[in-house]
Amino acid sequence: MKLTNESVQIELKNGTIVSGTILSVSPNMNTTLRGVKMTIRNREPISLEYINIRGSTIRYFILPESLPLDTLLIDDTPKPKVGSGAGNARQNSTRGRGGGRGGRGGRGGRGGGGGRGGRGRGQSSRGF
Repeated sequence: MKLTNESVQIELKNGTIVSGTILSVSPNMNTTLRGVKMTIRNREPISLEYINIRGSTIRYFILPESLPLDTLLIDDTPKPKVGSGAGNARQNSTRGRGGGRGGRGGRGGRGGGGGRGGRGRGQSSRGF
C-alpha cells in the first residue's frame, strides 16, 4: 500500500480521534497503526503501541498536508491483458454445440418426456 509508514489521523464514527503510523490497510479498510495516540471524546488521550481498527467504524482518514496526493493517486499497477479476437470469443460463447436453448441434455424436444415428471409412474411400468 502506498501510505504504509505515513502518519495519519483517523476519525471514527463515535467521534474518537486516533493518530499513528500506518502499518497495513486491508481491502475492507481494516487498519493497523503503530505509535498510537487515541483521544476518546471528552477524555484524556491514551498512548498505545499498536491498534487495529475495524474498517466499518472509520468515518475518514486525515492525511498529512505534505503528502503528494496527485502522484499517489495514479494507478501504476499492471493491468491484466484481456484477450481479443475470434478465438477467444468462441471460447466464451454460450451458443453452439450444446449451449443456449435446447442443446445437449436438458429437456429435449418432442416426446419422450425428458426423463423427469410424467404421469406419476416410471417409464418401465407402462402396463403394456
